[in-house]
Amino acid sequence: MLPRKFMLDDLFDESEVRGMNCDVYLKDDKYHVDVDVPGFEKEDIKIECHKGTITIKAESKEAHDENKKYIRHERRYRKLERSFYFGDIDEDNIKADFKNGTLHLIIPEKVESNKKQITID
Repeated sequence: MLPRKFMLDDLFDESEVRGMNCDVYLKDDKYHVDVDVPGFEKEDIKIECHKGTITIKAESKEAHDENKKYIRHERRYRKLERSFYFGDIDEDNIKADFKNGTLHLIIPEKVESNKKQITID
């Protein structure tokens, strides 16, 4: 079950303002996040994880060539950021893939066993 924060996220959907549209779903007992980051290279994207929160940051350089006389110049520096709270996740086994402008994350839930093995003396 997704953490409660995702339910509230839809009430205040600012995805167009943020510029990072996403899909979040469960598959094979793992969270999957697909984030659109068109116009960015893999090297421009940073992913941080802290206490169950995944933060995705994308920062592009300005596409400006001093040898060109621009009539219109709209492709400037961009910085995007989006965070997702998942709760208790296995931060050491998160996988990320970037292909065709889409970042795909696979985030396993932390599995803790309360069982303790007792050794017989």
